[in-house]
Amino acid sequence: MKALLMHPDRDFNSDRPVPVNAATLSQDLELSTLWTAMAGDDDFLLDIARKATLLALDTDAATVRHRQQALMDALAHPTELRALYALAVETIEGRKKHWFGSFMNYPSGVLHSSVDLMQFLVGMLRKLRTFAEREGATFGSPGFSALFAMLRAEFDDDYLATVQRHLKTLKFDGGVLISASLGRGNEGIHHVLRLPPEKRPFWQRWLRRGPPEFGFHLHERDEAGARFLSELQDRGVNLVSNALAQSCDHVLSFFQMLRTELAFYVACLNLHEKLAAAQAPWCLPGMAEPGALQFACKDLRDACLVLKMGAAVVGNAVEAEGRGLMVVTGANQGGKSSFLRAYGVAQLMMQAGMFVCAEAYAGERCTGLFTHYKREEDASLKSGKLDEELARLNDIADAIRPGGLFLSNESFASTNEREGSEIARQTVRALRERRIKVVAVTHLFDFAHRLAAEHRADTLFLRAERREDGSRSFKLVVGEALSTSFGQDLYAQVFGKAAVPS
Repeated sequence: MKALLMHPDRDFNSDRPVPVNAATLSQDLELSTLWTAMAGDDDFLLDIARKATLLALDTDAATVRHRQQALMDALAHPTELRALYALAVETIEGRKKHWFGSFMNYPSGVLHSSVDLMQFLVGMLRKLRTFAEREGATFGSPGFSALFAMLRAEFDDDYLATVQRHLKTLKFDGGVLISASLGRGNEGIHHVLRLPPEKRPFWQRWLRRGPPEFGFHLHERDEAGARFLSELQDRGVNLVSNALAQSCDHVLSFFQMLRTELAFYVACLNLHEKLAAAQAPWCLPGMAEPGALQFACKDLRDACLVLKMGAAVVGNAVEAEGRGLMVVTGANQGGKSSFLRAYGVAQLMMQAGMFVCAEAYAGERCTGLFTHYKREEDASLKSGKLDEELARLNDIADAIRPGGLFLSNESFASTNEREGSEIARQTVRALRERRIKVVAVTHLFDFAHRLAAEHRADTLFLRAERREDGSRSFKLVVGEALSTSFGQDLYAQVFGKAAVPS
């Protein structure tokens, strides 16, 4: 049995290692804010939200479409989806009531516990089947449709009744019937558990008609004899107890996987509700294959910033079809870094099969997402800031491959303008030669100016808009870097607008 809600052909493997740069991505894109919103107060949802987004970078187009379709079902039926998730959680938590650890070293203890557990699981499977019959017709995605069809077909009343009869037999209320052969030294060998004989009518038992029966009685103080009989019973039930225990594990693993894959969609519901409360736009993005150089967005917002600030966040519209390099310049606090984070977060959400925080969005799948952000001064550094930046860049160069996405925020600002610009220019050139998409936010005018002088068709220049009065619209416009540093803006921030010299 498979849930197949996150992949069309396999289970979601949450045990896979996350990318080596997961901690860096989380820090630079402020992903903890996104994951916390998706989780609510549920630690399990937090773990699945984190892994689903970080492991999204190796999803293919078929998987993304599969998840998007299932997500639309979830958004259309939030109450039903949460009820289904609660049913899976109830099953997994209920297992604890049927586990008797002190007896699990003995086959008879394993059998007793497994019968009790399987009876509970059969009841939960019946509830799951009933849910599929009641709600399944309203779900239209391939994932949920296949799940509900499987539940209806595999767990009908006849099958569940058969399981219940077998479980009743395995309780051995009338005792355990075991056959054996005599081996060397008259030792019992080849112990085989037999079906108990049919119960004879009372009148036969009363008249004592039937084949002769032989038996013996143990003295109430014969501990050795009682121990021997218990061991003899364990030999007989060993195989069936192992088989039933494995069946319980199989059913439980299905419920655990069902919970895991439903958790992703419950987390998406939580995020959707929080974004809706902030009046933020959302859409299902279109996704092209790596190297298509596709990017277009309308009212794209940084989802993490929206979760912190609400409706005050300004979105951006960008058309960058056929552009493998975007260079973003402009005045401080103009929305450049917010756009870069919005791009990175949207990339992860898109490849995870989620909606993105935009009115419209079309991008391309990347083979890996890497960020190189300016870091604050660290007193524990054993070398200079430039050395630290170059070391991080070297780690990225070792891991990134064609089709990857590289986001740079104020890289190489720790050195002088000329040196920093040259390092940035050579870095961008090397990445583009390897067919790696680059989005760079920079204050290095020489770097941006020399790129503009090349007049490359695959390069787009964006600039944070600054109004004539010095205020920011927090929107990006198409335009090359300006040579001015807007020093008056900084002067006004420190000393006040009244002190700005005319």
